[in-house]
Amino acid sequence: MPGVIARGGSSRGRRTMNEINMVPFIDVMLVLLIIFMVTSPLITTGVVDLPTVGRAKQRPQSVIEIVVGLDDKLKLKVDKGDAAAIALPQLVARVREAQRGQADVPVVISADRQVKYESVVKVMDTLQRAGVQRVGLSVKQGA
Repeated sequence: MPGVIARGGSSRGRRTMNEINMVPFIDVMLVLLIIFMVTSPLITTGVVDLPTVGRAKQRPQSVIEIVVGLDDKLKLKVDKGDAAAIALPQLVARVREAQRGQADVPVVISADRQVKYESVVKVMDTLQRAGVQRVGLSVKQGA
């Protein structure tokens, strides 16, 4: 047949590729791995230093204790004496008076676990803004 061109190889010429080429994917993943390995030591993590309860030191001889009541009323105790009612605006002056010029006398804030967190933070913030150095929270000893 003079006018017929044989196309025997055309059905096998170009086939579509049904595979995923993994080489570019692996290259990208290796670059990302190296970037994360280099930058991970540079990231600062937030450190929370929580107090431990079981190993407390011996209680100091002179302690000023502020008791926060359920009704947000404050009481001031000096060296386990009688508790005297006090208002928040007069707190700093009374604490300074009880310290008698000794800034190293610790101030301990005691509150029932049902007292609002905000009430305790207000007392602590008031003392720290006034420059009282040793302010702590009273906790129950033992497990």
